[in-house]
Amino acid sequence: MDDSSGLKHKELEFTLAAVSQLSSSSLSSSSSSSSSVIARFSADSGVAELRFHRDSEFIDGFNVDIGTSQLFKLGPVQSLCVSESSGASKEKSYSRAVTIQFRNEDESRDFHSAFEQWQKDVIQGIHLPNGAIAASKSKFDYKIEPSSAKMYFHYYGQLLHQQNMLQDYVRTGRVVVDVGAGSGILSLFAAQAGAKHVYAVEASEMAEYARKLIAGNPALAQRITVIKGKVEEVELAEKADILISEPMGTLLVNERMLESYIIARDRFLVPNGKMFPSIGRIHMAPFSDEYLFVEIANKALFWQQQNYYGVDLTPLYGSAFQGYFSQPVVDAFDPRLLVSPPLCHVIDFNEIKEEDLFEIDIPLKFIASVGTRVHGLACWFDVLFNGSAVQRWLTTAPGAPTTHWYQIRCVLSQPIYVMAGQEITGRLHMIAHNAQSYTMYLSLSAKMWGPGAVQGGILQTSSGKLDLKEPYYRMSQPQSYTMAQDQQPQQLLQAQAIPIHTEDLDEAELLRQPSENTGPQLQ
Repeated sequence: MDDSSGLKHKELEFTLAAVSQLSSSSLSSSSSSSSSVIARFSADSGVAELRFHRDSEFIDGFNVDIGTSQLFKLGPVQSLCVSESSGASKEKSYSRAVTIQFRNEDESRDFHSAFEQWQKDVIQGIHLPNGAIAASKSKFDYKIEPSSAKMYFHYYGQLLHQQNMLQDYVRTGRVVVDVGAGSGILSLFAAQAGAKHVYAVEASEMAEYARKLIAGNPALAQRITVIKGKVEEVELAEKADILISEPMGTLLVNERMLESYIIARDRFLVPNGKMFPSIGRIHMAPFSDEYLFVEIANKALFWQQQNYYGVDLTPLYGSAFQGYFSQPVVDAFDPRLLVSPPLCHVIDFNEIKEEDLFEIDIPLKFIASVGTRVHGLACWFDVLFNGSAVQRWLTTAPGAPTTHWYQIRCVLSQPIYVMAGQEITGRLHMIAHNAQSYTMYLSLSAKMWGPGAVQGGILQTSSGKLDLKEPYYRMSQPQSYTMAQDQQPQQLLQAQAIPIHTEDLDEAELLRQPSENTGPQLQ
């Protein structure tokens, strides 16, 4: 291809380990096979395209328009390519995705570099062979905010990890129940992995969308039954070997979906059946964030006006002040804001009873790593997908890739002062209410320094009541951390100090001691 008629690049080819769409099996190859999958960059038709070939034959339906596509890394050797497509009528467009598996990290890196270069030339308006000039921005870019896309595809990668976990158990022809199936994507994964039959139970109107998505994948649809209804009420034709779900809400327990997950276990799962996920953990640590505290406190300044068009607003200032602090803050924060190592509360989905989730009482005990003002309690969670070969934790920890659950912080209206090495005690008491969430009662205490404190008689205590149902969705990216004058760099908790578990441990060991760095573990 010469430069005068089109893109500057000659055709490029890459040999792949596999390429697949959600509804089809992987088109795989290996070094010992004569049948290989080739990814080819070309502009033969006047459009910069990525095409896939096997045995020199074009694989229909797998071509990708580079100008309207995005390439995302799901792992060291796995990527996702999302592109715009049109229906037969050309009136409606939709997004479709192709997963690409590379043979090694070097080939993955070279492929991404080539994709970026081809896309760069298209975006800069280089003439294609037919004389057309590509748009400077894809439809995907116009519709989707980059940070949102990054978060979504990280989550998509987590779903693919769940699919890999299902392969361990489903391939032998198991019956699967998908609790709160939503769009039905986990049900499709289960069927794709070889499930004998999948029951997708969904109480909301999403059941209709699940039916449409599943019907659009006819090779899998014959082994999936969508049931619209509550798990507490529906009846199934048989017991399940495997229960799959995404029952997690903010702070793990919000929306009270965990209770439905447990009810489904008791109603549908055979003895010793598998649950994905099988364990959840709520992690907690005190934090210091002066900016956040001032931001919340300043919200109430409006109610300090004594002459607002002739009206004195100050009688409501106290109520407004407490009201703003009753909202848990949902956002992503810098893990260096934590004042001590975290502790965790473990919920074993295999053993817990439904009524145990009605009231959750967690005693708190920390040792401050720095001297600072403590503004409240930071919380996040993780869940375990326990495969036979590997255990994988899906984490929402600060410092880890941000998920749509973010983290949550309970901010106290009265901060407490601590010194390095000082003990912080307290209690997090959560009581379920009928709005599918929890009322949270938080208290933190620390001994004051001075003669009285040496004798053990003087405590500083701060407490608050918060409604998990009504959070403040701040959802900012982690802010830059400003070091306090009495903090030395070696005293700061680094992001890697937050444990993200991927090691192979049996469940008994996980429940007993998840990590030597997590602090005391409460059950």
